[in-house]
Amino acid sequence: MTAENRVYKPKAISGFPEWLPEYRVVELAWLDRIRRVFESYGFCNIETPAVEEVDALLAAKGGDTQNEIYVLERLYADPVDEGKEARLALHFDLTVPMARYVAQNFNALVFPFKRYQLQKSYRGERPQKGRYREFYQCDIDIVNVDALPLQCDADLAAALLSAYKALDIPPVVMQLNNRKIVTGFLKGLGIEDATLATRTLDKLDKIGAKGVTDILSAAGIASDKITACLGLAAIRAHDSAFVVQVRALGVSHPELDEGLDELAFVIDQLAPQFGTQVLVNLGIIRGLDYYTGTVMEVRFADTKTFADLSIGGGGRYENLASAFINQKLPGVGASLGLTRLFGLLLDKNMITPGRKCPTDILVVLPEEARRTEAAATANTLRARGFNVELYHRDAKIKNQLAYAEKKNIPFVWFPPFKDDQPHEVKDLTSGQQSPADPATWERNS
Repeated sequence: MTAENRVYKPKAISGFPEWLPEYRVVELAWLDRIRRVFESYGFCNIETPAVEEVDALLAAKGGDTQNEIYVLERLYADPVDEGKEARLALHFDLTVPMARYVAQNFNALVFPFKRYQLQKSYRGERPQKGRYREFYQCDIDIVNVDALPLQCDADLAAALLSAYKALDIPPVVMQLNNRKIVTGFLKGLGIEDATLATRTLDKLDKIGAKGVTDILSAAGIASDKITACLGLAAIRAHDSAFVVQVRALGVSHPELDEGLDELAFVIDQLAPQFGTQVLVNLGIIRGLDYYTGTVMEVRFADTKTFADLSIGGGGRYENLASAFINQKLPGVGASLGLTRLFGLLLDKNMITPGRKCPTDILVVLPEEARRTEAAATANTLRARGFNVELYHRDAKIKNQLAYAEKKNIPFVWFPPFKDDQPHEVKDLTSGQQSPADPATWERNS
C-alpha cells in the first residue's frame, strides 16, 4: 500500500462525547431554554477563553488541581520555548475563569454582579459513566462587594431549579443545607477536626453509617458524638420544620444558630414556588472547603432509576476571587452539568431525538434549465424566515422526495415545471399538495 492510498481509521476519543444531529439539536434547544431561564432572573452572559494561565488555575483552586489540567503546547515548539513549563492550560471549570474575570473587570462591573456562562470545560480525569473530559457546564453566580444578601442564595437556587424544570427530563429535587449548621454542630460537640468530620460525613451516601463511624472512631471521636453527627445528617424536611429536629439533638453553638436561621430563610423563600421539589437534607455537605454557607445539590426524584446521583449543585463562598484581587468578594454559585445530564438520559433512551436537520422546506429542482427560478423561490422563502434547501442537482423527483423524507423535512416546494404552471407545496406529514405563492404562503395555510 502506498502512502497516497493509506487511510487513517478514526477512533472515538474516550471522554469527548459527540452526538448525532438529531440529538445535537435537542442539546442546542436545552442550551437555549437554560439561557432564557437564567436571563429571566436577571443574569447576564459572559464568555471567557477556553484557556487560562496555569498559575491562575493553580492559585485559585490549589489542592490536586494539577492532576486535572490539560496544558496547551504547540506540536512543534519554538526553539526559544524548549525546556520551559507550559504557561497556558484549558480551564477545568468555569468558576476560576469567572473569578479572574471579575477581578480584572472590577471597576467596570455593577454589583451585585449576576453572570451566567454556558461553555465547555476540560478535565484530565479518568472517563467513566457520567464523567467526561470535555463537557458543557451551565454556571450561574452572584458576586458582591464585602457582603452578599441572603436573598441572593434563594434567587440563585430558584434560577437553577427553574432551568431544570424547563428541560424535557424526569422530575428533579434540589436538596439544601448550610455548612454553618454542620460546622457549628461539630463545634458544639467539641469536635476539633471539623475538616475530617465534614469530609467524612459528605461520603455518607457512598460508605454508609458504618464507614463514617469507622473513620471517625479511628480519629478518636467518641461514639455518642458520632451518633449525634449521624442523627444530624439524617434530618429531612420540605420546610423550616428541620429547625425543631436539630434543636432536639441537644447541641448548641452560635454558628449553628446562624446556619439554622439562614437555611430557614432560604427554604421559606423557595417552598411557595417549588413545593416538594426543594428538600432540606442535612446530609448534603459538598466536599469543597470553600463553601461557607448555603449548599445545594440537584438529584432526580426517581432514585430507583437514577440512584442518588448528583446532576448539579453549588453553594455560597466568602471570597473566591481573593487570589486575583485585594477585595472581599463573597458570592453564591451553582452549576448545571449539561453533558453529564444529557449523556445519562441518552444512555437510558430517555432523550426523544429531534429532526435530522433544521430545514423547513426543500425546494425541488425541476430541471437544470429552471435552476435560476428554483433558487429565486428558495431565496424568497428564506427571506421570510423559513429554513430552506434547494436540491443540489438535477434528479428524478422521486429521489428528491426520498431525500426530504430521510431528513424529516416537513414540506417540499415545487417551482413551476413550465411557465404557465403555479407553484405547489406538499406537506409530507399529511400528503396534501396544493398551489402556493412563495411570497405569502404560511405553513398552516
